[in-house]
Amino acid sequence: MTAHDTRIDARRTALVIVDLQHDFIGAGGAYDRGGAVAPEARALPARVAPLARQLKAAGGYVAASQFTLWPDANGEPMISPHLRQLRPFLARGDFVAGSASHATLPELAQYVDASVWKVAYSAFFNTQLDWVLRRAGIATVAVCGIVTNGGVASTARDAHMRDYRVLVLADGCAASTQTAHEAALADLRTVADVTTCEAFAGRLAT
Repeated sequence: MTAHDTRIDARRTALVIVDLQHDFIGAGGAYDRGGAVAPEARALPARVAPLARQLKAAGGYVAASQFTLWPDANGEPMISPHLRQLRPFLARGDFVAGSASHATLPELAQYVDASVWKVAYSAFFNTQLDWVLRRAGIATVAVCGIVTNGGVASTARDAHMRDYRVLVLADGCAASTQTAHEAALADLRTVADVTTCEAFAGRLAT
């Protein structure tokens, strides 16, 4: 997809913020305690918040996904085997639905119209995101958040499969390494318009 039709109708556009939660990037959160927060991820809220504010002011929509670890019958988090292997530090109390550590970071949350709780990479998988966006009249989604080669990529591809116009905000995303980030963005160019936060802001039509 290219950006030949450069103007974007803000009133039919949603910013989809993937997993910018306290437990992922906040001080004292689960990933911070596990030493697994990339500096690039910590920088995202300050970059994305002004964009969310601008889109809202122009009549657009802001949605967020929140990764969730649901408890089993004994109160222990049900963690997928691949995630358990990657992040052995995850423990009881991490990513608990509705908790402060599960929440979207406050500098972003103030702009969010709808949040969905998810259990896998994509913000569309087993959530009501598609229903919400369609009822809100959304035709274009701009995806940002973490990680570029995980939740962002899966969400962008699922949006493409559902016939949304898809943008990925390259500097509004981050991965564990710059190499992984750049490889994911290169791959996403087959299904999305990969752009920057500044360029996206400049294309919003009110």
